[in-house]
Amino acid sequence: MTLCPALLRRLAGTASLLALAPVTFGLAATPAMADSLREALVAAYTNNPALEGARATQRATDETVAIARAQGRPTVNVTATHIEFIQQSANAFTAPERNLSISPQLLVPVYSGGAIQNNIRAARERVEAGQADLRNSESTIFSQVVAAYMDVLRTEALVGLATNNVAVLRTNLEATSDRFQIGDLTITDVAQSRSRLAIAEGDLQAAEANLISARELYIQLVGRAPGELEAPPPLPGLPDTVGEALVSALENNPNLIAAKQRAEAAGFDTKAAGAGRLPTVNLFVNGEYSDFFGTLGGPVAAQFAQSEKTANAGVRLTIPLLQGGLPAARQRQAGARESAALEEVIAFERDVIAETRGTYANWQAANAVIKSAQAAVEAAELSLEGVRAENSIGNRTIIEVLNAEQELVETRAQLVTARRNAYVAGFSLLALMGKAEARDLNLDTGGPLYDPTVNAERVRRKLNDWDRDPEPASKTTSTVDIPAATATIGPQLLPGE
Repeated sequence: MTLCPALLRRLAGTASLLALAPVTFGLAATPAMADSLREALVAAYTNNPALEGARATQRATDETVAIARAQGRPTVNVTATHIEFIQQSANAFTAPERNLSISPQLLVPVYSGGAIQNNIRAARERVEAGQADLRNSESTIFSQVVAAYMDVLRTEALVGLATNNVAVLRTNLEATSDRFQIGDLTITDVAQSRSRLAIAEGDLQAAEANLISARELYIQLVGRAPGELEAPPPLPGLPDTVGEALVSALENNPNLIAAKQRAEAAGFDTKAAGAGRLPTVNLFVNGEYSDFFGTLGGPVAAQFAQSEKTANAGVRLTIPLLQGGLPAARQRQAGARESAALEEVIAFERDVIAETRGTYANWQAANAVIKSAQAAVEAAELSLEGVRAENSIGNRTIIEVLNAEQELVETRAQLVTARRNAYVAGFSLLALMGKAEARDLNLDTGGPLYDPTVNAERVRRKLNDWDRDPEPASKTTSTVDIPAATATIGPQLLPGE
């Protein structure tokens, strides 16, 4: 059978269209202003509301040290009282009509059974635990940004594959219809081609919806719309063995560190609770000034001083003898909470071990899938080329050509997904190892990285009751003015173009 020139051109067009399908994230055209993963991480670091909220929460935790210290610092109070004696006793001949009393008091705690010191130590431990929690918040946000970045790249590649697949199948349908017209194929072949095209068009719509969702999630995390995304850089510091990953995770995982520090704080809480049964010692200095405004003494007011000053100082020792079992109950309660905190350390340790081993296995598996998928893509390309050539001489059916085309699309999609999965699993592994924070990634934020210890040191010894920070205000930006994401993708190029 001899094919007409128009049919030959359409068959050639089918092969060229299929060759344009991308097989890796790095094949998209990269404009001059392309966005990089590093830029996305910097944007999230400086403009993510969840991360900024975690920093503010940590600043609130920092204040617990100053609050605990305040319990052991001297206090000064002044009480002023003005009294009008409206109804006097009939026998109170010299009672005043009014009185102004001003009473200053200085109280200096000397000994509290160790409660204050242990509360301070517990607060310090919780501040350090909060700093570890902040590290975890940072690496969690970064992991989400990496996943969103890779999902945008993956779904863009899948939309490109689906778009090319629709074009291929549409050309196939036209070629099949032409061959049916000349009696070379049957109506069944045409129906099969039309069915595959309809399925591919549905797959394209689903892929475009997934791309829009991926871009919207990127906007949510990063605070701006994704442009043409560059291929991500290699991940630094990935372990050679699962054992190496596990050692690093047990030493540096922020969740585990925070759990250990909270357990230490609970131990100090137990000691502080037991101090309720011990004596307390306070120094005090009291003063008082009274002014009767010339009303003291009534008819003989001239014989009385109309104002007076008094002062006293001393030491107050308080020895609790019986409190109804309150101190013991508080200490037992604190001890139970300490036991729970110690169990949480073991629970977090188990979680870290399981997640590290599982994530390492997923990372290794994804790398293995990449190799398999690459081999599958090469084989599927050769298979399609051969099936199409054999079909042109009548040795293969249309359904076999369609199956070969579908297999190539699926293997390319598998390769794209495996590359995404490997990168995300690798970054998640670094996060578990405590190596996925701004300081580990050498992010250039245009200034110093956020250091939670700066604020902790700033506030822990403050004494001024009137010291205030600036009025609270949001630091991050809204995304309401960012246009809705679309499924439009840039041109796709072959490797080396």
